[in-house]
Amino acid sequence: MRNSRFRQVGIYTKKNFRLFINEKGWKTFIFAAIISLAVSFVLSSEMFQYNMATWQGFITLISACIWIGIFNSIQSICKQRGIIKREHRTGLHMSSFVFSHLIYQAVICLVEALLLLLISMIFLKYPHQSLIGSIHAEYFITYFLTIYAADVLALAISSIVKSPTTAMTIMPFLLIFELIFSGALFQLDGPAGYLSYLTTCRYGLNAACISADYNDLEDTEKARIGNYMYSAVQENNLPVSREQIDQLLDENYETEEVKDYRYTTGNLLLQWFFLLLHTGITAAVSIVALEFIDKDKR
Repeated sequence: MRNSRFRQVGIYTKKNFRLFINEKGWKTFIFAAIISLAVSFVLSSEMFQYNMATWQGFITLISACIWIGIFNSIQSICKQRGIIKREHRTGLHMSSFVFSHLIYQAVICLVEALLLLLISMIFLKYPHQSLIGSIHAEYFITYFLTIYAADVLALAISSIVKSPTTAMTIMPFLLIFELIFSGALFQLDGPAGYLSYLTTCRYGLNAACISADYNDLEDTEKARIGNYMYSAVQENNLPVSREQIDQLLDENYETEEVKDYRYTTGNLLLQWFFLLLHTGITAAVSIVALEFIDKDKR
């Protein structure tokens, strides 16, 4: 007898949480905490003060979000493909099955985003200004949406492939694609630049840098030049103050504004929207892929 789609969502959501308890899924949180601790430990104390240090720090943090999210669900569906196939033939709606996983994974990602935020707060002093009223809530939302988008992307891959071995083989290629084609590591031109719009990392990094007011931070190269000039002045006992050097640099050194990092609420919400859009698209891919599960040869 077929249950309604809504009822099936509840049944399979409860099943996922039972499996979490029985299979000691809480170990996932330990791995997330370890990677969060390792990443936060190497963050520069100059984050939120200098633009380059801030940018590099958030590349590291957002990459951790991507890794945590993909690791969450890359094997979650393919490892029980045979069971899903049998239950589909007896009335399982694939949309209900995927939605149950979306609910379950959302809870997991919320906990992991909170862990990342709390651990990073041990090593970082987040700024006070915020576009939504709380800087910690702002970064919590960015971390959660990034982890969740990567999680659902991996869920889609797990719905397509037929074995955990294949899923784990694909996993490093997902990570490489996210890092290389996000534009985080170097400038992308031509067709490669368009691929960045397909990555989760791009929008997570944009949102993190927007919240840091990246364009208003002191330029790292400008500060380095200023320190070098001031050292030279002191060594030669010249009658020039640091304020005069800074004024000279302000007049002659222009820092290019990054449009994607403009400090506006609308821009931040746009990055969050694109993360949600990526999540919705990959969730739809999961449903479509699983609808063809009966065509498996095995």
